Amino acid sequence: MNYTIKKYKDGQISAKIEGEGDLLVNIRGNSYEDLFQVAAIKDAWDANRLRHKFHTSTLNIYCLIGQRSDRRFHENESFDLRIIAKFINGLNFDQVNILHPHSDTALALIENSQCISHYEFVAKAYRSIGSPVLISPDAGAYKESHALAVKLRAQLIPANKVRVDGKPNLIIQGNVAGLDCLIVDDLADGGRTFIALAKELKKQGAQKVYLYVTHGQFSFGFEELKENIEHIFCTNSFRLIKDAFVTQYEVFK
Repeated sequence: MNYTIKKYKDGQISAKIEGEGDLLVNIRGNSYEDLFQVAAIKDAWDANRLRHKFHTSTLNIYCLIGQRSDRRFHENESFDLRIIAKFINGLNFDQVNILHPHSDTALALIENSQCISHYEFVAKAYRSIGSPVLISPDAGAYKESHALAVKLRAQLIPANKVRVDGKPNLIIQGNVAGLDCLIVDDLADGGRTFIALAKELKKQGAQKVYLYVTHGQFSFGFEELKENIEHIFCTNSFRLIKDAFVTQYEVFK
């Protein structure tokens, strides 16, 4: 089934359905405007629900907005991911697929949801480097990193941040001397965590350090990242990046 979106000069969004059948909507999902476009499309489809009663509706979200706000950080702040999830749930899609969400909280809050795996993209990065050791950037990422390492039959070395005399220190829980390292995580915004980790890995003798993230925001550019990391791999889930320093895998067309 096809649909078209019309945006008026005042910002209003309107959708029109063409034909009938199953509804499949693909969005980056990294803005509230994306969500309102989906709402308009689904409303147009639902308006002819009798024609579609034997058909299904599927929403693919490639970079869920608010996914890092997966709890109420302070008692006087909004729980943003829950608000976003309520909006999506109100659209009543039969299936919602989310690419590599930041945590399982998104899948718990959004009804009829499941994860789109990022494994194939990590595997491409891993093989293009030539079988580097995987680096889990923190304790929270270890379980997922371990599952990737098992599938790839790769060596995994965890990193963790601990406080010594009140100051944060990075602990690399393995020997990286002479090795190529691939840090794997879900999302990079500014990238300072990965810069600090790359510096520590090289301090401990790592030969080269690479970075894979599914969602590459990189709000502050690549200048400092280029000083410490050999190359970055990510998908185009958040935005298209035109820089030879970054290899992007296409998930959103």
